Amino acid sequence: MTEIVHVSAPELVTYADELAELLMETVEEGSSVGFLAPLEREAAAVWWRARAAAVESGEVSIWIAREGGRVAGTIALVRAPLPNARHRAEVAKLMVRPSARGQGLGRALLAAVEEFAAREGITLLILDTESGSLAEQVYCKAGWTEVGSVPGYAADPAGSLKPTTFYYKELTGP
Repeated sequence: MTEIVHVSAPELVTYADELAELLMETVEEGSSVGFLAPLEREAAAVWWRARAAAVESGEVSIWIAREGGRVAGTIALVRAPLPNARHRAEVAKLMVRPSARGQGLGRALLAAVEEFAAREGITLLILDTESGSLAEQVYCKAGWTEVGSVPGYAADPAGSLKPTTFYYKELTGP
């Protein structure tokens, strides 16, 4: 059974090594999540532990999906920092272990973020993903609206520049 948990800063540190494994698997299989291959385990764990301060301050919220006693996926919500943008946030780092894909885990993580954001009074979510990726199907099926794409926006794990597609979703209250 899958359990989706909104983690605190101390819990994030506790899960950092498992999240590092997830990040490494995601990068190794070619997903563009901000890192180049090969990604070293310790560098990945340090990156996750460094997010704890942002979680503690409330700037970032992170969820993990646990399946079979291990981390199978994650997603983050990054709040906009400026006063005129408090109504919006960015969805980031949606990752599902390759072995757990196709079972609705990505959609469940996305739904958890959307529900939380609506309860928090956030009315607009944005995200970006590599154009043509499987993640685009998840976002489209979940009712996200494509804004457009930018060529050469980010490098994939191999270092090749790829286009990125931007999406938004308007939320209603709880």
